[in-house]
Amino acid sequence: MSSARIVFVTGLSGAGKSQAIKTFEDLGFYCVEHLPPAALDATLRILDAGRTGDIAITLHEQSDAMLGDALAVIEAAARVRPVDVLYLEARDEALVRRFSETRRRHPFETHGSLPEAIAAEREALLPLRERATMIIDTTNLNHGSLKERLAAAFAPNERALLTVTIVPFGFKYGLPLDLDLLFDVRFLRNPNYDDALQPLTGEDEAVVKFIEADPACAPFVAKLIDMVDFLVPRYIAEGKARVTIGIGCTGGRHRSVYVAGRLYRHLAADERLALAVDPRDLAR
Repeated sequence: MSSARIVFVTGLSGAGKSQAIKTFEDLGFYCVEHLPPAALDATLRILDAGRTGDIAITLHEQSDAMLGDALAVIEAAARVRPVDVLYLEARDEALVRRFSETRRRHPFETHGSLPEAIAAEREALLPLRERATMIIDTTNLNHGSLKERLAAAFAPNERALLTVTIVPFGFKYGLPLDLDLLFDVRFLRNPNYDDALQPLTGEDEAVVKFIEADPACAPFVAKLIDMVDFLVPRYIAEGKARVTIGIGCTGGRHRSVYVAGRLYRHLAADERLALAVDPRDLAR
């Protein structure tokens, strides 16, 4: 028997299967979406050979002789490895609202109106619902709440972390492309104009003392920390997986590196976070 566990993510269209797959990916699962059931055996052989670890899969669930039968291949997989079947559903009014908001076509819409299509899919997927090892009604769940439910159920020994990357950089080399938050610290005193400090960085004690002598330094750092502390739990509640914080000075060697270090040392005490610092322009 293979030791790699599979979670088959099934359920109604619009109930959150794509969001669930993103969560499993954040939890370290190897994820495959919209796989034809007939291709499952070949796919698992490749993944087993690559020792990918736990796997989350969404199958093409509509009945189609050419693509294979979802329930049949799930049962076959369960005979040789640990298998969970997660079934996501929601009340009709929630599904109608979601499809109306996104303007996506329901895969069963050939059966008539949107409510009729939802009813047809609900009936067609009843065997998968009966096979499910876990059923979640997402009617009243936001993305963050769904993520917490899945993490608790399928990765109880793992903490779903928010990855925070702090990027000190120099404005004269351009903005980093992937920032979520940006703080400009060019108002602080610039060590670059001191010949003794110019070759150093914001991690050196002499530069630290120079910057901290600026009366604006301490209140700014306090306000920065206060803002990030305010935002972090709200990003986690939203289900955000990563945040990139840019801290820019002129050259990216002194002030931005100093402030990034202060923020990093403060956030390091938060066990919910996976932290990294990427001093983009330090070597320039």
